[in-house]
Amino acid sequence: MTKTPAPTDWRATNRANWDERVPIHAASEFYDIPGFVAGKGGLRDFELDEVGDVDGKTLVHLQCHIGLDTLAWARRGATVTGLDFSEPAVAVARDVANRIGAATARFVTADVYDAVDVLDAQTFDIVYTGLGALCWLPDIERWARTAASLVAPGGFLYLAEFHPFGDTLAEDGRTVELDYFHDGPTVWDEPGTYAEQNAATTANVTVEWQHGLGEVISALTAAGLRLEFLHEYDYTLFARFPVLEQNAGYRFPEGRPRVPLMYSLRATKPE
Repeated sequence: MTKTPAPTDWRATNRANWDERVPIHAASEFYDIPGFVAGKGGLRDFELDEVGDVDGKTLVHLQCHIGLDTLAWARRGATVTGLDFSEPAVAVARDVANRIGAATARFVTADVYDAVDVLDAQTFDIVYTGLGALCWLPDIERWARTAASLVAPGGFLYLAEFHPFGDTLAEDGRTVELDYFHDGPTVWDEPGTYAEQNAATTANVTVEWQHGLGEVISALTAAGLRLEFLHEYDYTLFARFPVLEQNAGYRFPEGRPRVPLMYSLRATKPE
């Protein structure tokens, strides 16, 4: 860990980290853009089940990165808008959209907190946000108010996220090392990326925040949304800890006590 940057620096610090990793991700087997363009890849099965039919609906994907999940919803019939603060990521998303013929897909470069203004207060049937998004945001209540403002009456927010309990575990995946209730930024200085761990990188500092389940749910309900469900999962998408084994995702070995590694929730706005 390194010294926390001044409060005005956290966004620029994180953007530099993501901007540098965009070409690495775009070329990686983890994202497999050629396979996606050919029709492979897409969303997790539990997301498809929990979000349901999106054909003919409007959907905004907050913090969409290079847009593959956004475009996977477009392939299922949604009219999609993706928003991310990284211009290189948005450029990749637009290129992939052109390559698959997703003519109605729109991608916007903006900070998530500015989404309501940037999108001209448009509302959507579905506000979707995917894995690895919330840890980059210092103010979860502001995020919840922003997301709720984008949900059309009768629509819903759907969140799939890495479980905050997993963030307390040491690198061995067995020992609780970090504070679940830590309040304030944590600064990491780590080369590489989850998609290519040995990649040569220079913008290695990130500023992240821990948000427990209670904090997230309380923020959404305070913003006027009604929680429909909260589901927890015993697997994740990559080899986050050496102890995990690849088995329809990455899971703890058979016979070892399990802890939640991902969760999902859906919250609706009343008509």
